[in-house]
Amino acid sequence: MTFEELGLDARLIQATAELGYVNPTQIQEKAIPVLLSGTKDFIGLAQTGTGKTAAFGLPLLHIIDADERYPQALIVCPTRELCMQIVSEVELFKKHIKGVSVVAVYGGASIGLQIRDLKRGVQIVVATPGRLIDLIERKAINLEQIKYVVLDEADEMLNMGFKDDIEFILQNTPKRESTWLFSATMPPEIRKVSKKYMNEPFEVTVGKVNSGNKSIDHQYYITAAQHRYETLKRLIDFNPGIYGIIFTRTKVDAQDIAEKLTREGYDIDALHGDLTQAQRDKVMGEFRDKTLQLLIATDVAARGIDVHGITHVINYELPDDIEVYTHRSGRTGRAGNTGICMSIVHARETFKLKAIEKLIQAQFNRVDIPTGKDVTRKQFYAVMDKILETDISHGDYDTFLPMLQEKFADVSKDEILQRMAAVEFDRFLKYYENAEDLNLRDNGRQRPREFGSDRAVIPRDRARFETRGGDRDRGERGDRGSYGSGGGTTAGYARLFVNLGTKDGFYKASFLQFILDMSDLKKEVLGKVDMKDMNTWVEVEQGAAHQMIRCLDGKNYKGRRIRMNDANSR
Repeated sequence: MTFEELGLDARLIQATAELGYVNPTQIQEKAIPVLLSGTKDFIGLAQTGTGKTAAFGLPLLHIIDADERYPQALIVCPTRELCMQIVSEVELFKKHIKGVSVVAVYGGASIGLQIRDLKRGVQIVVATPGRLIDLIERKAINLEQIKYVVLDEADEMLNMGFKDDIEFILQNTPKRESTWLFSATMPPEIRKVSKKYMNEPFEVTVGKVNSGNKSIDHQYYITAAQHRYETLKRLIDFNPGIYGIIFTRTKVDAQDIAEKLTREGYDIDALHGDLTQAQRDKVMGEFRDKTLQLLIATDVAARGIDVHGITHVINYELPDDIEVYTHRSGRTGRAGNTGICMSIVHARETFKLKAIEKLIQAQFNRVDIPTGKDVTRKQFYAVMDKILETDISHGDYDTFLPMLQEKFADVSKDEILQRMAAVEFDRFLKYYENAEDLNLRDNGRQRPREFGSDRAVIPRDRARFETRGGDRDRGERGDRGSYGSGGGTTAGYARLFVNLGTKDGFYKASFLQFILDMSDLKKEVLGKVDMKDMNTWVEVEQGAAHQMIRCLDGKNYKGRRIRMNDANSR
């Protein structure tokens, strides 16, 4: 099928043709004919990078009235980056349609300028939830005449705690004729929102729900935990043309690794929650311009990033919440391109891979970490290719040729080539000359579980969370009861209460990672955890307890105010 067969306005067909779009993607082919009516609620489930912006952007431009200068369509998305990207693409689609205005409103920019843009008259508003609610409360935007509401990356918005904001927005668009919801995954919260605010939506699924992009090669490398950083360096060096994102669990790790790699000469910067909006924009601008070869980011900071041409995603550690893997890997292999997602794991983490395989409906391939010789060979070929591909047509190099011939008169051609390679290549040769094998081998003492076998190995960290205060502690203090029943606390630890539990969507591992991310603490400070439906009791080393309480108490999670305090002083 071609775009012409979808029934779009001829001016939109002209724009798509100029952009090189001839055949719609699967989500575009299935969504556009339904959305052109403008009266049907719609749910589109498809991975990022499958062309969802055009799937809703083209129908919106087709059905809005360019002669009316008031907001008719509202697109809500989770982040500033995605907001700007959507506006950029819609601007390209509407280039032949006169009188249509698209405005982006998001946090971190002047609200005064955004209000001025809205007052000039606009048909399509693209907004992040927080800034949109600000504008509603200031009465700077009137949503009463909105006909079409698009919720893009709905699962990401719910993960970021925007559920109440989304409901508030839907409640303030009473005259909408249709709601279009696009998402990569379909968690229960989205299903609840759709049932409450949508009327018999037409649902389209491209691929399987929660499945990964089929154009991505999923690889994993097993090494000892203490060799993660060295393995990361080796993977980067083994892929000279890499343009990618490295994911870490915490912002402390992101900053630490970025500083180490920068000192060693890599073009890299970090993206994390401590950056100001101006700093974030600067980093993202340099990454898009490819001034930076690599971006290292936490999951929260990377949400909404859509950069074309990313060749690799590297998981410095696997995420605790396996659904996050889908969003990480989806940064590469976009728009019909292929990509590679590499995960660095140790033997006690391989139990997660099988669960992720089941989720993304794709197979992991175990790959050996390159040896030092492998890396030097790969870099050598890259240097040679760089020399051969260097453009010498624009310079007056003939002028210098006699001087070069005179200078190298007594040097053989082979020696010149060797010296040229050494100039570019000497650092790698010296660094990897005696490099050790980083692969975790079967040495009889530590047998990594062969992926795909029936027995999973419980990771040591998880076992520590679950068994601290076990037989040894019971022998010292007697059997300890549940925290909810007033049981004892491990020596040297404070027992904290927090009003979050399994009903907030947490399981033990994801809860632990959440409180560590919020407090910037290491997992070594945690002790036993007792998780209930609505509350959790967690042991934290006494020296770290105050910092955790300070960082979590009073904050919000999915619209709910977090309360954390010393459990013994409740």
